[in-house]
Amino acid sequence: MKTEAFAEFIAGLTTGFTPVVANLEQEDYVPIDLSETNPEILKLEMLSSEAFSVFLNNSLRRAGKKAAFGGYNEVRNLYKRSNLFNKNTEEFLNRNIHIGLDIWTEKGTAVLAPLEGKVHSFRDNDNFGDYGPTIVLEHEVKNRKFYTLYGHLNRESLSELKTGQQIDQFQEIAELGDPIENGDYAPHLHFQVMEDLMGFVGDFPGVASKNEIDLYLRNCPDPNLLLKI
Repeated sequence: MKTEAFAEFIAGLTTGFTPVVANLEQEDYVPIDLSETNPEILKLEMLSSEAFSVFLNNSLRRAGKKAAFGGYNEVRNLYKRSNLFNKNTEEFLNRNIHIGLDIWTEKGTAVLAPLEGKVHSFRDNDNFGDYGPTIVLEHEVKNRKFYTLYGHLNRESLSELKTGQQIDQFQEIAELGDPIENGDYAPHLHFQVMEDLMGFVGDFPGVASKNEIDLYLRNCPDPNLLLKI
């Protein structure tokens, strides 16, 4: 019997809007374009967290919304400011294609687990331009194991976690961090779904290069298939 494609499997786990942050309804979101082709993004000087926060707040105010979302399979220039994504090796060269979903909203916003699972691992990835505090949950549905990642949290989110800890659906697991602790970004959640962790612990690439993107897109389908924002 043919195994169901992972993207189709993920899409079938929920039937409607599924929150991953607290106190936001589907109508509170607006899509946002942060790609290299957006002229407004190109105007931002070095894409500093301060300038980017102003840009986001203005975008939300114009739209009359509380949160912005998007970014899956989006080519971005904002990673050029960090050596983390521009190391001169085959593995890291020109990593600028985003393979998670970003939800941009206020610092301190509670992060929810959209599915039941358990804590696989967690870590403070504290490089400039990295995730900052990060949690990876492990899920098993219909005898199929997969993982979800939550990045750009505050450090307090990791203080009482334990590997193997059971997590209920919609349980609060973390809060969004500010630029001082979240890798120097405007406050947001990086949410990602992975079929295979490829040996990573408390971490997983959220940005891929052109020469490896097909592999990562197969392993990491669009998280909005699950959330249905």
